[in-house]
Amino acid sequence: MELHVHLKRGGALARQVYQQIRTAIFDGRLRRGDRLPPTRELAGRLDVSRNTVGLAYEWLVSEGLLAGRRGAGTFVEGDPVARTLRPVSAAVRPRAVWSGVAAPPPWPRPPRYDFGVGVPDASLFPFDTWRRLIARQIRGSLLGAGYGDAAGQPRLRAAIARHVGVSRGVAADAEDVVVTSGAQGAFDLVARLLIEPGARVAVEEPGYPAVRQLFESCGAVVAAVPVDEAGLQVEVLPHDARLVYVTPSHQFPLGMPMAHTRRVALLEWAQRRNAVVLEDDYDSEFRFGGRPLETLQAIDRHGRVVYVGSFSKALLPGLRLGFLVAPPSLRDALRAASHVAGWHAPLPAQAALASFIEDGLLARHLRKARRAYAARHVRILRTLEREFSRWLAPVPSVTGMHLAARLRFGGVRLETEVAERARAAQVGFDRLSPYCAATGRQAGIVLGYGGISDASIAEGLRRLRECVASAARQRSE
Repeated sequence: MELHVHLKRGGALARQVYQQIRTAIFDGRLRRGDRLPPTRELAGRLDVSRNTVGLAYEWLVSEGLLAGRRGAGTFVEGDPVARTLRPVSAAVRPRAVWSGVAAPPPWPRPPRYDFGVGVPDASLFPFDTWRRLIARQIRGSLLGAGYGDAAGQPRLRAAIARHVGVSRGVAADAEDVVVTSGAQGAFDLVARLLIEPGARVAVEEPGYPAVRQLFESCGAVVAAVPVDEAGLQVEVLPHDARLVYVTPSHQFPLGMPMAHTRRVALLEWAQRRNAVVLEDDYDSEFRFGGRPLETLQAIDRHGRVVYVGSFSKALLPGLRLGFLVAPPSLRDALRAASHVAGWHAPLPAQAALASFIEDGLLARHLRKARRAYAARHVRILRTLEREFSRWLAPVPSVTGMHLAARLRFGGVRLETEVAERARAAQVGFDRLSPYCAATGRQAGIVLGYGGISDASIAEGLRRLRECVASAARQRSE
């Protein structure tokens, strides 16, 4: 192990070596069982005598922090339980906005009946095909010494432009596309580019909390704009909003699409107000019924829309691959922002995805996943309508990987009680209220069906019904 020791001029050299190794042990940087460099080697690196290092090691051995093993070397021996943590200085603090943003907890072990939102079915993913594509790209020496284009591999950008052009009617070529680390990476680039401290930004209510928090972290004043059965209420938009974030294809988390009249009204509003519309085409790959709706980008005539897509749900979240399609006026600046912010996603994964799209494998995978999710959607919806109607009102939806249902009574308190009982019953789902920022929070449940097997749905819903019924009964007593 390389051991960093810095010697200052003056002072006893052996004492300095001793103190720095001792500090490293108590800090936890050196752990029980770690092997220290031989005295000759460390002395050579520090340009001191071997006796100086040997003396420092002897002091540490006498304290029980090091131990020598014949023929093997010198190892850390100190009991980690006895170590004390170094005091944390209060001098360095984050900006005030981060005090209201909780750090995400470690990814929990999913419950037995997991209706979590935003989780695709990994069993549908063609792992063998993906491994072959990745292996081919690695053998093709993509892992060279250089960096790739900050906007993403040109071949992938061209493949994405063709894919969204054919499947979603998006007007774009490779130069308009910037590859990002998931959709959140795209939102971050747009925020860096367009949000100045104090600027007003509009988001949907209820909506995606991570986007709201991202905008707030950039210093924006975020306005929560309500949605109804036709989507975002354009007439309620603040007149001074410079950016509007929407999920028009499948409103998150409720699920309804934005009506065509609202889409036109939003674009006209953005043109009048000199604003930008950030279109998150969330879950649009999984539409099960009704006529396909045009994207905002496809009907935009003034270059007001930044279109964002992701492969996290279509493939796997762990691939961390998303993209944005920039209007001409923002194209160069977004490419520059990508260069500054983090360069690009791993090149082998980009190249593999380009082949996956070009060879028709993505389209084939989406057809398979769409059939599976459509069947689960219908099954869960019918069960909610038949067995939960006393307590829940499902929100109509024909797209995506989840269903939302509002509680008919009881509000957030009943929602919380249902969630607590469900946790004990090994049933997982999302509560609706945390997706709301305003004080008049909506209450309900959001059920994803990507992370639960077909065989587990019936029992999961049966357990959930018991939780809802018992919580509602207790509230009424």
